Amino acid sequence: MNKIDEAAVAGTGRSTDFVEALARGLRVLESFTLPGNDIQRGRMTLTEVAKLTNLTRGTARRLLLTLKDMNYVDSDGKQFWLTPRLLRLSQGFQTPIGLGDQAVALLHALTQVIDESASVAILDLESVVYVCRVEVRRIYSSRIVNGTRLPAASTSVGRVLLASLSDEQLGIWLDRFPLQKLTPHTIVDRAAFLDEIARIRAQGHAILDQELEIGIRSVAVPIVNDLGRTMAALNASTSTARHSTADLRDVFLPELLKTSAELSRVMNW
Repeated sequence: MNKIDEAAVAGTGRSTDFVEALARGLRVLESFTLPGNDIQRGRMTLTEVAKLTNLTRGTARRLLLTLKDMNYVDSDGKQFWLTPRLLRLSQGFQTPIGLGDQAVALLHALTQVIDESASVAILDLESVVYVCRVEVRRIYSSRIVNGTRLPAASTSVGRVLLASLSDEQLGIWLDRFPLQKLTPHTIVDRAAFLDEIARIRAQGHAILDQELEIGIRSVAVPIVNDLGRTMAALNASTSTARHSTADLRDVFLPELLKTSAELSRVMNW
C-alpha cells in the first residue's frame, strides 16, 4: 500500500490558520482508502495506520480512538475500519451540487440509449473521482463505483477536466503529477500530451483508445455551470470489441452532449 501524501491532504501551501491536528485526523481517515486496502477488506491495525500516515503509534492511537468515539471508525480491539457515518460527508458534497435522483435518472436514460455505462467525475489532485455512475456491464478489470479514483491524465473525463485549466495551471499540474505509462498506448510525452489537450479544447470532447486499460475506449464531454466553467465531466466507456472510436464520435458523442446539457441545468453549480 502507498503512504498518504501529506501535501495531498494539507494542500500545496499552509496558511497561518492551518490546524495540524485536523490534518492528521484526515490523513488517518484517508489511509483506509489507499490502494491495497481492498485486500484487507478495509481493516487495519494501529501499526498499519501509523505506518501509512507517518504518525507515531501514540498519535495514531489517539486519533483512531477519537474517530471511534465520533462513530467514524469502529474496532474489535485489534483492527479498525470505517463506518457508514462517513456517508453523511459524501451526501453533504453530493446534495448541493445536484447529484441526486434527477442526475441518476439522466445517466440511466443515457445508458439505455447507448447500451453502455456512463459516469460523472470531478478532478481531485492527480485523480478523477467518480461521483455518479450507472453501470450497464463490467468492462474494466476493477469495478468502478462512486468514489473510485483513476489517473486523470489517462482517462477521458480527466482529459476534459484538465483541458479546462489554464496553461499555467496545467503546467503546474504536470510538474507535480508526471505522466505515467499504463498501457503501450498511454501518452507520456509532455509535448504530445499538451497537443492532445489543445485538441480537446478545440473540439470540446475527449476520446481515449486503450490508454487506461487495454481493450477499453471512452469518450467524455464537460459539464459546465451558468458561468461556462467546467465543474465536472460526463463519459461513456465501451470495449474495443463492441465499438470503434468512430462509434464514440458519431453515435455516443451526440447523446453525451445532450445529457451533459441537462446535467448542467440539474446540477447548476
